[in-house]
Formats: sequence, structure tokens, C-alpha cells
Amino acid sequence: MSRFVPESLRGYQRSWLRTDIVAGLTLAAVAVPETMGYTSIAQVPVVTGLYTVLFPAIVFALLGSSRLLVVGADSATAAILAGGLATLGLAGLGPYSPQWLALTSLTALLCGVLLLLARLLRLGFLGDFLSASVLIGFLTGVGIQVFSGQLPDMLGIPKGKGGWFEQQWHTLTSLRDTSLPTFAFALGTLAIIFGFKRFLPKVPGAIVAVVLSIIVASVADVSSHGVAVVGAMQGGFPPIGLPQGVGWSNIPPLMTVAFSCFVLIIAQSAATSRSFATRRGQRVDINRDIVGLSGANLAAGLSGTFVVNGSPTKTQILDEQKGKTQVAHATMAVVVLLILLFFTGVLTNLPKPVLGAIVFVIGLDLVDIAGLRRVWVARRSECYIAILTAVFVFAVGVQQGIVLAVVLSLIEMVRRQYRPHRFVVGLSAEGEPTFQRAEPGMQSAPGLLVFRYDADLFYANANQFSDGVQELITTAPDPVRWLVLDCSAIPDVDYSAGAALHQLVTFVHNRHATFALAALDPDLRATLERFGVLELLHIDHVYPTVEEAIAAFRSSSPAPTPTPAEPAAEPAAEPAADPKETS
Repeated sequence: MSRFVPESLRGYQRSWLRTDIVAGLTLAAVAVPETMGYTSIAQVPVVTGLYTVLFPAIVFALLGSSRLLVVGADSATAAILAGGLATLGLAGLGPYSPQWLALTSLTALLCGVLLLLARLLRLGFLGDFLSASVLIGFLTGVGIQVFSGQLPDMLGIPKGKGGWFEQQWHTLTSLRDTSLPTFAFALGTLAIIFGFKRFLPKVPGAIVAVVLSIIVASVADVSSHGVAVVGAMQGGFPPIGLPQGVGWSNIPPLMTVAFSCFVLIIAQSAATSRSFATRRGQRVDINRDIVGLSGANLAAGLSGTFVVNGSPTKTQILDEQKGKTQVAHATMAVVVLLILLFFTGVLTNLPKPVLGAIVFVIGLDLVDIAGLRRVWVARRSECYIAILTAVFVFAVGVQQGIVLAVVLSLIEMVRRQYRPHRFVVGLSAEGEPTFQRAEPGMQSAPGLLVFRYDADLFYANANQFSDGVQELITTAPDPVRWLVLDCSAIPDVDYSAGAALHQLVTFVHNRHATFALAALDPDLRATLERFGVLELLHIDHVYPTVEEAIAAFRSSSPAPTPTPAEPAAEPAAEPAADPKETS
């Protein structure tokens, strides 16, 4: 019978129930105002935000593997949705309209199908192509777009048209039209949220702000003073069924939007579930989570709401509340269902600037200055890419930003493979390997050059690799009698690189020198045998370790005088770091 128990609930202990219920109630207190606020980003009716943490959360709990990952509306995917739908150019399509909502639900269904295909075809690795540094930049750009987009609602002024810079200019030039009562609600909400974060961090300040603002708005009749309120909401059970008013013809233009959401869902959800599972010494099955996320998005599309994603912020709250399993998510869903059935009328007088301020804070939290600083310290090239991604996201568009983020991640990976770390290896007096960054004029010992290349050898870097070794040989201080290629950091060789190795071996032999290989793993050895590279070498010139290759060189008799080498440059005086310590 245990095989019928959801993976996220296996091994459940009765003692966890109370903690999970309390964590679920706290999670609901955070999720209700947050998800309602996200609707202002996706530009759909407020009630649909509550739908995102009802059936999608329950379906993920049944199908996913993560005990902690919270699934629901997310600012990044909501921004991709709104930006993508705005570019479709369909006649009569406008934010908050029934057709707009139907298209967001159809996009959720497409995401569900893409995620299911990713699981069937084992494409979960696609999320790994969004590097951690680029993801920081992407979410920072989303954060800037999100919090800046809430300023008009917080100030009570109309939203500008056009691109991001045009919208901000419109906001700046309209400040004189600020509604003071509207701004007062927004400012009060910010004060409550930040105050509770500072002095009572365990109490969700957002729900406190929502409750107090509803009371004040109801007593003071603020709508008559120009403060926009949520207004009447459709209560009751979510509508179940396929989105109405859309058809097959709408699918092709939505595919780019759905694919952008799909990539972000895999990358962000996988990173979040791995991070929190590691904190608790748990193992997470990413492929099983993809099934859960697929089911959650299909449930969203069939229950009148928009794309859902793994939420880092809500998962963090669950972790802080010591939640154990998806029972907490089920508790949250029950609370949301009760609100939908019995209490939507209470939300009628909720001021919109309060929701705007809540989303404003969420946007600020996405701007990861500390993360960018860490990337800057670790690798500046990646920080430049992260900043470029952030600027592109808010200045051009979130949908285009996710595409750029993936492309830049791939370019950075290829760049590092194209110009990896290269070392000339020697032995210290104690017999320990020493590593110096390879520069012309260096050698491991008189007559010996041991070269280490820290990357796959493939078509893009094969000629650069061969040319670099030849330059080291021709500029060595002493004529090279042995070239030893340290293969310990070369996992694979493609056909183009195999041809380049052929040419390099011929070059070395034509200089009357020995070509030797050291530290091949079995797979690489088999590959070089297939390419015929090993046939060019003497059988004794393949060594298990670099140390054994150097020992063989020392015990060998001098080879015939090779072709005279070119004048050598002075060897680098300062050794580089051990490659094992190099990122």
C-alpha cells in the first residue's frame, strides 16, 4: 500500500501534524495577499491569484517529491505572461478581460504539456542551462520591473504606456497628481511590513496590513476619497474546465510565452527544491518534481487561473516555520478554499495601493545586490553577464530576458571551454605536483614539458589547444625531448579534436621527441583508441599518473638532437593557483 502514498508524504510521523498545520496557516497568511498582488503583474482578476494556491498546490503535493517546495503564483512567470500577451497584437485583447484571462489559462496548460514532455524525454537538464549567476541577474531585473510597476497604484496615478523608461518618465512627470489618501495606504502598508520584519519577523506583516486596511477602508469609505479598492469578487468554487473563448489558433503565438515560463519553472523550482532539501539532509527527485509541476500547471489551466511555479519566498517561510511536509500546503489550500467559499465579500474594500505595496516589497526582495556582489568577487565576467541580463529584462522585456539569459549562460559555458585553464606541470623537491599557468618560455624540467588542459577537447577549442602546445614546445628554454599530456582534466574528445591530436603527435615526432599521455580515464582511452591516436604512440608511453610519466622521462636516455628551438622567453616567476582550487 505504501506505493499509493505520495512520495512527499512517505514516512510521515503523527508528531509532525501540529507543526505542519501551524506552518500551513502561516503560509496561507502570506500567500493570500501575495498571490492577490501577483494578479496586478499578470493583469488578471484578483480572485484568480487565490486559485493558484488551491488545486495546483494539492496536485503538486500528490505528484511531486519535494517535501517543502511551495507551488503557486510567482512574480517572474506573471511578468513573462503579461509581457508576452501584450505583444500578441490580437484585436480587442486587453488586460483583465475574459479573453486575456483565458489566454493565461491556456498558457498554463501549454506549460503543463511542455513539463510533461520534458519528463518523458528526460529534458530536466534544460534548467541547468540557466546558470546561477544569470538567474540572479534575471530575477534582479524582474524585481526592478515589478517594484517600479507598482508605483502608479501606490501613488494613485495612471500607468504610462510604452517601454520601461517611458513608463518611469510618465510616473516622474505625474507626481504632482499623487492621491494623498492612496499614498497614505501604501506608505502605511510599507511601514507595517518592514516594522514586522524588523521587530516581529515571525508574524506576516502583509496579512496584518491587509486586515487593518480593510477595516479602515470600510469605516472611512475611502473609495469616495479617490482610493481604488478591489471591489466585488467572484466567490465560490473556481470554474472547472478548458478556457473559454480560445482555440487551436491561439496555441502557436503562445508557444514562445509558454516556453519562456517552462525554462524558468524548471530552473527556479529545481534550484529552490535542491537548496531547501540540502538544508535538511533530504534528497529531492527533480524529475518527479517536474511531473508535479506539470500537474500543477494543468490544474491551474483547468481551474481558471494562470501559470504557477515553485516559489522561493513562500518555501523560505515554510522552512522558517519548521514545516515538515506537503500537509502544510494542503492546510494552506483549505484556508484559501474557505476564503473563496465564505469570505470574498470581506475583501471587497481592500485598497489596491495595499496590494501594490505588498508586491513592491516582493520586487525589492528579488533585487539581489548581495548575490551580485558575491558573483563580482568570484568571477567578474559572470557578474557583467548578470547585470546585462537584469538591464535587458526590465528595459526590453521579461520574455526576451529569459531567452537572453539562456543564451548568455550557454555562451559563458562555451567561452570557458574555449579558453580553459592551462598549466605546465612539474614536481617539487618533495615529489608533489606544481602548477604554473602556461606561458611561452616555460618548461617542467630541461627537456620535459608536461601540459595540463582543463576542459573537454572539441571542435571549437581543438586548434587553439594544438597551437598553444606547439608554441610552448618551440619557445621552451631547452629543446623538448618529452611532451607529456596530462589528461586528468580532459573528460572527452570529439572527432575534430581527435584529428588535432593526430597532427600534434606528428608535430612532436617530427621534432624527434616523445609524445606521452598520463592519467587517462577508461572512457577517454577507449575514445582515443577509436580515433587511432594511441596507434601513433609507443605502448609504453601511456602512464597511469603524471608522476610515473615524469619518472620515465628521468630514467630515459637522451633522444637524438631535435630541431633547434626558437629563442625562449623568460619563464613566469609567480606560480598560479593549484587547478583543484580554481573554479
